[in-house]
Amino acid sequence: MSRSLWKPLGAAALAATAVAALGAAATDLGPWYQELQKLSWQPPDWLFGPAWTLIYALCALSAATAWSATSDRIERTRILGLFALNALLNVLWSELFFGRHRPDWALVEVVPFWLSIVLLIVALAPISRRASFLLLPYLAWVIFAAVLNLAVVRLNPPPG
Repeated sequence: MSRSLWKPLGAAALAATAVAALGAAATDLGPWYQELQKLSWQPPDWLFGPAWTLIYALCALSAATAWSATSDRIERTRILGLFALNALLNVLWSELFFGRHRPDWALVEVVPFWLSIVLLIVALAPISRRASFLLLPYLAWVIFAAVLNLAVVRLNPPPG
């Protein structure tokens, strides 16, 4: 790893950790969640932590790689803005689904959340294809989470 990548990687890792902590704080796996009807093939709860940890690590590496690939201040500001938008939508999804116990609202919100990842992938591609590719597992995971979210909404009617 190049020396110039360490500083942005450290900053990106701190930001990813903050997003993860906010999302975890909003996540309530108590009785409400346990009583939800879910798909029989939904992964066990313990798998989500390691999966998100890997995704956040890849996001941090993507951000640092893109940051290091350009010295243009406008591009760097745009990169930060896109990652900040995505972080906000990421935490908001957790708050809606787990914090507010509203999978139906989270299902609506997952669309802009997903689009923010697509936007990042497209925007980073001209700067660094590697940074862009590092976000593909994140996109796939959010698609998978959206399918699980849809199933929860279908199997558990929203409150009146």
